[in-house]
Amino acid sequence: MAGQCGRKLTLTGSVTGKERVRMGSRENLRNVAIIAHVDHGKTTLVDQLLRQSGVFRANEAVAERVMDSGDLERERGITILSKNTAVMYQDTKINIVDTPGHADFGGEVERVLMMVDGVLLLVDAFEGCMPQTRFVLKKALGLGKKPVVVLNKIDRPGARPAEVVDEVLDLFIELGANDDQLDFPVVYASARDGYATLDPEKPGTDMTPLFEMILNEVPAPQGDLEGPTQVLFSNIDYDDYVGRIGIGRVERGSVKVGETVTICGGAEDVRKNAKVTKLYQFEGLKRVEAQSAELGDIIAVSGIADLNIGQTACAVDCVEPLPFVKIDEPTVSMLFMVNNSPFAGREGKYVTSRNLRDRLFKEVETNVAMRVEETDSTDSFKVSGRGELHLSILIEQMRRQGYEFQVSPPNVIYKEKDGQRLEPMELLMIEVPDNYVGAVMEKIGSRKAELLNMGSRDSGSTHLEFKIPARGLMGYRSEFLTDTNGNGIMNHVFDSYEPYKGDIQQRTQGSIIAHETGESTAYGLFYAQERGRMFIGPGVEVYEGMIVGSNPKNEDITVNVCKKKHATNTRSSGADEALKLTPHSVLSLEQCLEFIAEDELVEVTPQSVRMRKTVLSKELRMKQASKKK
Repeated sequence: MAGQCGRKLTLTGSVTGKERVRMGSRENLRNVAIIAHVDHGKTTLVDQLLRQSGVFRANEAVAERVMDSGDLERERGITILSKNTAVMYQDTKINIVDTPGHADFGGEVERVLMMVDGVLLLVDAFEGCMPQTRFVLKKALGLGKKPVVVLNKIDRPGARPAEVVDEVLDLFIELGANDDQLDFPVVYASARDGYATLDPEKPGTDMTPLFEMILNEVPAPQGDLEGPTQVLFSNIDYDDYVGRIGIGRVERGSVKVGETVTICGGAEDVRKNAKVTKLYQFEGLKRVEAQSAELGDIIAVSGIADLNIGQTACAVDCVEPLPFVKIDEPTVSMLFMVNNSPFAGREGKYVTSRNLRDRLFKEVETNVAMRVEETDSTDSFKVSGRGELHLSILIEQMRRQGYEFQVSPPNVIYKEKDGQRLEPMELLMIEVPDNYVGAVMEKIGSRKAELLNMGSRDSGSTHLEFKIPARGLMGYRSEFLTDTNGNGIMNHVFDSYEPYKGDIQQRTQGSIIAHETGESTAYGLFYAQERGRMFIGPGVEVYEGMIVGSNPKNEDITVNVCKKKHATNTRSSGADEALKLTPHSVLSLEQCLEFIAEDELVEVTPQSVRMRKTVLSKELRMKQASKKK
């Protein structure tokens, strides 16, 4: 056990009585993170722990998934940022961290695990172990955290708790868990109905078995209770009034308001002194001001300018930075550019390259899994993240904040090793009704996927596991939903870098492009819809080079959607027949990013998401095409 400033403290051998007293544990405190695959019920479980620990008044109106406080989180039903909360149970304070389930936000999970001593691994009793289950468990086991397995949704039709426990054990063995970790306790729960039980055949009445399991199985924080201050910051929050707020854990000794500390460690290890002006501890959903905090406490500190994730606050006379967990590198990148379309500046509040640059570099301060780089152009920035969802969430957040810009299609990040080109590979899991298996296998095979495992479920569905290049998944989700009539479920997580697998045909469709700037008409769209699926309806402003639909053939075509019917004084036989328009498809931001080809962009404004050709003029595009030939 590391001692203070170079000295070693051990609990055996020649240790003075005073030193033995100083080393100890906080028995009235537990720090635990809830980790799981997306949609396995983490946030709902935290809801129940909060309700049953008396955080809310009996008559208090509380929203479902109260921890998902962001607009995007509530709309999409996913957790994007990790959240801290605390409950009291039998005089013991339990700090709980709710973590994201999507692989794209894995950076959040990795650093949060530094603040806790144990994890609740939540697994759906029907779906079993999924890609993100493997990812988060691998991180937790690697850091030596004590796991408690919670089988959620045992009331779900088709639940198979006994089989899933065996799957979890196999996963623990595969990931190299030690003997102590392999001897994991299991709790069965229905977070929706608010109960936990130790016997899946006997439903419980409340969450008491889970609370008891946390107290008995998750170790209390241990360390040097009276040593010099040492706080490791694993998260950064921001407040418009007080600025940056560092969230971290007291790793040694205690910290007090007004104390001067040395900030050190992190990526650059720049050392400077700072004063702790305000200190907060978590109680329920609130941050409560405190005068001091001790070993093991999860705290929030304000007043330290330029504080970064991974830095340590140490006593001035004992500067010992702590090592920080290595965050996995991004695998996908795209260009964020100043909007230069004919409609630029109409709808956005922040439109300049300086606005764009400041916002992107501000994001990197709190989003450790993201990278932003300057390019040769002052109007363009390369942004790299964990996946398409990771980047699309940033785009959507910026759009809602009033930013206007355009983005290129996502591209995977390659690596060179020993003269060989390596590309990121994903572990893909698909759950699909039996009659759609053939269509899925055919389509995924053309994208260089390799089948690893295949099994059938009692419910008439087939479980497929593949290893597939990350670029093979780009644009596949919409095809997958079409091929399975919306009945399939797909999940994927980064696996490793492997040698380049060869060319993959990304898109089999062409674009339907607007011929001129104007307003779309029903007359123009009526004749354009014969060429393919339209993305706009009548009365929409368009410009030359804007993408207004998709062509089933693999070629781009230009149409005039603004065409008006010429008025004459001669009545034709069908003049009074109404033009029947096929309903157009409205693409979401993610669908637009999936659809665009290498020579296309997505224009993003607070009010609109448009697709366009990089080169708007048809003549210039034709000249470029002839030069390539």
